[in-house]
Amino acid sequence: MKHCGTQTLETKRLILRRFTVRDADAMYTNWASDPEVTRYLTWPAHAGVETSRAVLADWTAAYAQKSFYQWAIVLKDRADEPIGSIGAVDVSDDIAAVQIGYCLGRRWWHQGIMSEALGAVMDFFFDTVGCNRVAGRHDPRNPHSGMVMQKCGMKYEGTQRSADRNNQGICDTSWYALLKDERYAAHPCEKTEE
Repeated sequence: MKHCGTQTLETKRLILRRFTVRDADAMYTNWASDPEVTRYLTWPAHAGVETSRAVLADWTAAYAQKSFYQWAIVLKDRADEPIGSIGAVDVSDDIAAVQIGYCLGRRWWHQGIMSEALGAVMDFFFDTVGCNRVAGRHDPRNPHSGMVMQKCGMKYEGTQRSADRNNQGICDTSWYALLKDERYAAHPCEKTEE
């Protein structure tokens, strides 16, 4: 793969950009402190804005690595306030694959925002980085996460029983993926603007 780091991406409604430590208040307020948002995630809701600030300090330092990919999701009409995040939670160079994880503030659920962001990130990984496989996983008790993956053309690959742990404890995990040569046959979600 040709790693190039977290690049700014743009869609019809969104700007996906690097986080800065100044985003800590928005991160904490808009999604990271909400136990409903983090219910099925592998990290707990942030107890205070200091936790968000520490996470963002780690991420901004990690941007120096070309294989680190973490985007702030920003609505074009909301100035510069992040409403969620999306990034590569696992990068496997030996098989040219990435696994994507994402979360979005509850106020913006069910508006097609995450599928628009995921579509842009998938395009980036296939076209710019040279991935062969883009995957994601979710707790089956959180079916909306899987619906985002399906909307972006990912294919269901199966559910592993008691194979993961999240804020609900040990859980099943459902896997979805799309291969580079399948993407044009699939029905991908919103494409990025050229």
